[in-house]
Amino acid sequence: MSAPSHSSHLSPGAGSGSITDVAGIEVGHFCDTRRPTGCTVIMARDGAVGGVDVRGAAPGTRETDLLAPGNLVQQVHAVMLAGGSAWGLAAAEGAMRWMEERDIGMDVRFGTLPIVPAAVLFDLPMGDARIRPDAAAGYAACQAASTAAPAEGNVGAGAGALVGKLFGVHRAMKGGIGTASVTVGGVTVGALIAVNSLGDVIDHNTGQPVAGARTEDGKALLDTRRALLRGELPKPLLAGTNTTIGVIATDAVLTKVQANRLATVAHDGLARAINPVHTMSDGDTLFALATGRVPLEGNAPGMTVLSTMAAEAVAIATLRAVHAARTVTVGELHIPCVGDLEAPRG
Repeated sequence: MSAPSHSSHLSPGAGSGSITDVAGIEVGHFCDTRRPTGCTVIMARDGAVGGVDVRGAAPGTRETDLLAPGNLVQQVHAVMLAGGSAWGLAAAEGAMRWMEERDIGMDVRFGTLPIVPAAVLFDLPMGDARIRPDAAAGYAACQAASTAAPAEGNVGAGAGALVGKLFGVHRAMKGGIGTASVTVGGVTVGALIAVNSLGDVIDHNTGQPVAGARTEDGKALLDTRRALLRGELPKPLLAGTNTTIGVIATDAVLTKVQANRLATVAHDGLARAINPVHTMSDGDTLFALATGRVPLEGNAPGMTVLSTMAAEAVAIATLRAVHAARTVTVGELHIPCVGDLEAPRG
């Protein structure tokens, strides 16, 4: 695996904050040095009201049912995002062990039980597929967690992420992980998104693709949406070999119903920033966490404004993920990043 050779460039939305701007949220990454893969934990030590919305048709998830409004558990203590497809769900076990050792979790009389839902993406084309995040990786991510702005790009759950695989992996580009936050009326909503989409990533401000499937010569963007609409046929795909996963967090006081609604409307941000999205080969999943530091009363923004903030944070974080990503070469597979390409076709 070769290191990127070009210098970094400023990503759109730079200075747009991060999910750790939300009081009560910590983030930690683990990156496996043997191949591009890893995991990312989003931690709420004091607990957070949780919700989830799964829109992709091929998800890999853990403990999402308990987040349904009608079910008993009200708070979660962390969310684990990981590469490695379904094998990567094991990273959540390491997070549970780390948190139990520190008495973080729900008192169930016989012990302290950390509630750690999880979602995974498929990054197995990048190197030896037998190497994937495990419990030790999840534990290490928790060890690294802090309130500092998390690293973006080829780290954590985004380490092995690719985007634009609809016309073959050899024409894809490097995905990654990105974060952003929006503050209105004293309330903050942040997002952390690991982008491994089948479709292209779109600049939601211009409507133009910035990363995704490339032309046959590999030098420019194909524009997947327009290619499909003019009749170009995609390559046959295995279900679940893609997926964008992430967490939206807010310091607002929300009910479980409201947290689930926030996860639902946050997918609007994915729809603005990825095309096509929520496909049969994606397992797109977004969690919502409400740490409850700011009551929604007086002039504080209500759910309509929070929903708009969540979608915006998700769209910005998705765009930042690909702009922060760097070129990777694994064996004969060379995956360029945004900075390597010519300007897209007009």
